[in-house]
Amino acid sequence: MTNRILTPTRRAFLATSLAGVGALGLSGGVALGAGRTTDTLRLTWGNFGLTYIAKQRGQLEKSLKDQGITVEWVGPFPNHAPTMQAVTGGTADFAFGGSTTPALAAIIAGSPLVFTQFFIYSPRTTAIIARDGSGIDKIEDLVGKSVAVNRSGLGEFLVVAAIEKNNIDRSKVNFIYLNPPDAAPALAAGKVDAWSMWSPGVDIARVEYKAHDIFLEERDLPFQIDFNTYLTRRDFTEQNPDLVRAFNAAIVAEAEWASTNNAEAEKIAQEGLKYAEAVRDHFVSLKRQYVPYAVDDEAFLVKFQNAANWLAERKVLPEAVTVTDHVVRV
Repeated sequence: MTNRILTPTRRAFLATSLAGVGALGLSGGVALGAGRTTDTLRLTWGNFGLTYIAKQRGQLEKSLKDQGITVEWVGPFPNHAPTMQAVTGGTADFAFGGSTTPALAAIIAGSPLVFTQFFIYSPRTTAIIARDGSGIDKIEDLVGKSVAVNRSGLGEFLVVAAIEKNNIDRSKVNFIYLNPPDAAPALAAGKVDAWSMWSPGVDIARVEYKAHDIFLEERDLPFQIDFNTYLTRRDFTEQNPDLVRAFNAAIVAEAEWASTNNAEAEKIAQEGLKYAEAVRDHFVSLKRQYVPYAVDDEAFLVKFQNAANWLAERKVLPEAVTVTDHVVRV
């Protein structure tokens, strides 16, 4: 890891605990010390996902208040990219738990963002969908057709993976770069032939637009390329390690609650986007789990680096990136 203060008391510990991690670029990395320059934590949020559940429940806010930390909610945001812009611009402190792929793209572009906590949601429900009756029932049917994706995000990488798996040249599929709020009506109006999207948008679209899966990540992709994550600015971690540490613990506790109390969590989630009960019941049946991974989890970081390499090799990311240069352990 980079930009960390190596204290004498930690040197001997690191020599042992980080042995064998040098290949990942973690040798010499060390946790930040204690301290904070503010008692306010500004958290971005949208009407979906784990952060929305945390906001609505109020337990995260209460647990931080007990530590003298006041939470300010900044939002709502429609997707991950603008939350990262808010953090980079200094109007918020944490991006709200979105995808690692656009986060890496932002970092490559120069954003001073660092990862502080990872999650894997299971089952993986990102899918490429097409409207019923469209004649698009399998990936091969996308040849000569248009598919809406979010640039350098889950949508784009899933289509890239799907056409590669089915030996289809990328030039034969028309990628239309749209953010989710624009992609949904485009699919509904028939302006695009298919849409690559994550939950809950893809699940809502299946019901409201009478659509079906033609490629489902959990079923059709044998490996994981994208993960959920929380990010902040590097200088924020250096100045406020206590706040980062407190938030990490609070969001992990929220994930454990949501994983254990699926029906309650899905009821809260439904309130955000006000989707049909059929969609909510589908989510309840999935019994979704939110599994946390710390930024110094060696096995996870290997998986993450492999994913970043895959994305760069296929030009979803503009260049290669060493993920361990952009994680901070507190």
